[in-house]
Amino acid sequence: MTALQITVDVVTVIFSVDPEANRLLVLVCGGELPRLPGLVLAEELSLAEQAYQVLATKVQVEHLYLEQLYTFGGPGRDERETSQRRCLCVAYFALVQYQETVLLLEPQPVQWVPVPQLPVLWGDHAQIVQYGYQRLRNKLEYSPIAFQVLPELFTLGELYQLYTIILGEDFSDYSNFRSRLLKLGFLRDTGQKVCRGAGRPASLYRFDQHAFLPYQDKPMVFI
Repeated sequence: MTALQITVDVVTVIFSVDPEANRLLVLVCGGELPRLPGLVLAEELSLAEQAYQVLATKVQVEHLYLEQLYTFGGPGRDERETSQRRCLCVAYFALVQYQETVLLLEPQPVQWVPVPQLPVLWGDHAQIVQYGYQRLRNKLEYSPIAFQVLPELFTLGELYQLYTIILGEDFSDYSNFRSRLLKLGFLRDTGQKVCRGAGRPASLYRFDQHAFLPYQDKPMVFI
C-alpha cells in the first residue's frame, strides 16, 4: 500500500471587536473565493510558531490572544487532495485589539468583515469560523482573555461592551455584571476617572492577574 502524503496547513481565525460600530469582526483574505489567513506548515516551525507567522503576514498588532482551535481533516475538504494526498488544517483562533491593529494589504489584500455578514468562504473555512466563534464565546465565560485586548486601564462600561458585542446583550444586564465582577476582587480601581462622551466621569480599572488565580479555569466566572 502506498503511504499517504500529508500536507498540513495552519489557518488562523482572527477576531476583533469594533467598539465604535458595536460589531464582532473576522479577518478575511480577498480573492475570487475569500478565505481565512493561512500558510503551509514550514518544516522548521512548530504549529504555534506557524500560527504567529500567519498573524505576522496579515496584521501588525501588540495585544492579542492566540489559542489552538481544532484540526480539520475530513477527506475531500481540500481541492488539492488526491488518492495519495490528504490535506489537514490545524486551526487557531486569535482575538486582537481593533484600534491598534494595522492590516497588511500585500501581497494579498485582507479586510475586516462583520461575522453575521461573512460571504461564502473557501472550502470548510465557514465551519472553522463558526467553531472559532463558539470557542471565543466559551472562553469569555470563564477566562480573562478580554483583558489581553483591552487597554491596561479601562472602564467597566468598556469591558461590558466587549462582552455584549461577542455574547449578545441578553447575557447580563450592566448592573449585575458590574456588581458580580467587583465582588470577585480581581478588578482594581486605580482612583483615576475619564470622560467618555456625555455623562459622569467613569472610574478606570486595572486587571489583577494574581487576584484572579483562585478563579482560574472555574466555569461561568464572568456571566
